[in-house]
Amino acid sequence: MEFQDVVRKRRMVRRFQADRPVPKEVLDRILHNATRGPSAGFSQGQAFLVLQGEDLAKFWALRPHGNGVSTAPLLIVPLSCKRVYLDRYAEPDKGWTDRDEARWPVPFWHIDTGMATLLILQTAVDQGLGALYFGIQPEDVGPFRERYGVPDDHEPIGAIAIGYSDEPEQSGSPKSRTRRPVDEVVHHGRW
Repeated sequence: MEFQDVVRKRRMVRRFQADRPVPKEVLDRILHNATRGPSAGFSQGQAFLVLQGEDLAKFWALRPHGNGVSTAPLLIVPLSCKRVYLDRYAEPDKGWTDRDEARWPVPFWHIDTGMATLLILQTAVDQGLGALYFGIQPEDVGPFRERYGVPDDHEPIGAIAIGYSDEPEQSGSPKSRTRRPVDEVVHHGRW
C-alpha cells in the first residue's frame, strides 16, 4: 500500500471480526515496525505487551467489554520507561549525570512511545487490519500491572486493539464531525 493510502485510511475501528486471528507474520511485522520509531538519544525506552487468547480475556475482565472492541483478537499495550531515558542521558556522551527529570522540556519517554504507537496503527492499516488506540483508566493500572507482572517503572500509555474490521468504512465521530481545515491548524512564520 502507498504511504498516502495508509495515512488516508487510518482511522479508529471499534468493532472486529472475533473469528479472524491476526497472522503471526503480520504481528511480527507490526512489532518490528514499532521498534523502528524515533527515540531520544537512541534510548529505546519502550516495551510492548502482546495479549492474545486467555491473556487478552484477562485484560477485558478489568474493564467494561460489551462494546465490540473486546472482540479484537489482538491487543498491544505500549509502555514507556522514564528510567531508561534518565539512565541514557547520564552516560558520558550525554553528560547529565544528575539524572534530573527537570532537564527534559517534555517527557520524551511518553512521546517516543506515542510515536511507536502510531507506527503500530499505520502498520495495521498497511496490513489490511483495523485498530483502535484507547486509554487504560488510572484505577485499572494497578490491577493491570499485577495481572501481567509489569514492572513499576514501565508505564502503560494506553492499549491498541487490532484485528479485521467488522464495521462500515466510517463510523463514530468522523461520521458527524469534519476534519479541521489545514489553514486553521498550520501557521507559517507566525501565528
